[in-house]
Amino acid sequence: MTAWFGTNQFKGVTVEVQKFEDFKWLNASYVPVLKQLQDAETQSYYFSGHHDDEKTPIKFRNPKYLSMLNHLRFYIPEVFPALKKIVFLDDDVVVQKDLSALFSIDLNGNVNGAVETCMETFHRYHKYLNYSHPLIREHFDPDACGWAFGMNVFDLVEWRKRNVTSIYHYWQEKNVDRTLWKLGTLPPGLLTFYGLTEPLDPTWHVLGLGYTNVDPHLIEKGAVLHFNGNSKPWLKIGMEKYKPLWEKFVDYSHPLLQQCNFH
Repeated sequence: MTAWFGTNQFKGVTVEVQKFEDFKWLNASYVPVLKQLQDAETQSYYFSGHHDDEKTPIKFRNPKYLSMLNHLRFYIPEVFPALKKIVFLDDDVVVQKDLSALFSIDLNGNVNGAVETCMETFHRYHKYLNYSHPLIREHFDPDACGWAFGMNVFDLVEWRKRNVTSIYHYWQEKNVDRTLWKLGTLPPGLLTFYGLTEPLDPTWHVLGLGYTNVDPHLIEKGAVLHFNGNSKPWLKIGMEKYKPLWEKFVDYSHPLLQQCNFH
């Protein structure tokens, strides 16, 4: 936190810092993920080095997928009770254009404005969800277009009106045995915002800079560049051709970064 404030300028900007302890409602009696963390089987699945199910890839057992920092996005209206609309950004993005126009985009009564990712078949619903389960098969089109977290516009008025967080709770509770989906916050997001998502122009959110090749023209036009994937630009395994897009915003001469041997 000190480094972040010390290495950035915030003139004319209001920054609000909050912590989990401030949210008294954020407890196991209300939040399914926190309740699941108290379950012995869940703890063993994610935190034990020994598993009976050797067929489950190790990536599905990463405890980060139960982190409340990931799941807190489903509680935004409660975190910011006075706000009507919000632009949500992940922490692995670079903003290179003005985003103020996002607040005037008409979401046509939907809750979530997002860039769709179904240009390829592996980004449709059937890629993320278990369609052998009747709950999934009966409620969701397997060819429905996926979308991405990372840059989203949320209409919090519609969110509250439709009680979207309760939809998220329903699906999290149904997936306590991990039979509906295995990994991450995107699958429950796809279920929660099904029929409530407004597609945005792809130039608002350019994805894939942490794992694949991206059209240079799309990068140039993109408002938000998302380094989703394992090859983050601040890591040695980062994709070299995309590192400059992030590094131009980093002052390597800053004393705080020098102390961290950050280069």
